[in-house]
Amino acid sequence: TALKYRLAAEKEIAVVRCNIGASYYHGEGVPQDYAEAAKWFRLAAEQGLSQAQYNLGYSYAAGEGVPQDYAEAVKWYRLAAEQGYAWGQGVLGQCYKEGAGVKQDDVLAYMWFDIAMLRYEGAYSNKASLDKRMTPEQIAEAQKLSREWKPKSQ
Repeated sequence: TALKYRLAAEKEIAVVRCNIGASYYHGEGVPQDYAEAAKWFRLAAEQGLSQAQYNLGYSYAAGEGVPQDYAEAVKWYRLAAEQGYAWGQGVLGQCYKEGAGVKQDDVLAYMWFDIAMLRYEGAYSNKASLDKRMTPEQIAEAQKLSREWKPKSQ
């Protein structure tokens, strides 16, 4: 029981850290400061909070508060996506579609869009655009991968 309370407290601390980062990112109640936001996002992301992992990935993709680095952005998007975070899944699919920070791969892009489709608004149109450039075999492979995918726990 003590372990349950400790884990709950650690998750709560991560959420608070992510919220502090969001305050700095948006300049809500504090001066806007992307570097300070990225610092707080990193603290929460390293604790395994998927939203913070996504936010830190976005910071790297945009070069806001950290040097622009698409490969580093993909690293954080993937961690969020693997936990089932729909925005991380959709943006990771976009990275694979465009070859941003990863080798361009339509099958993996399609898979991530397929997984995110019910919870990420851009997934459907992105997936539909891939249909035009993929073979039926590639689509079947992507659909198989998305059916077999299971989120990792934090």
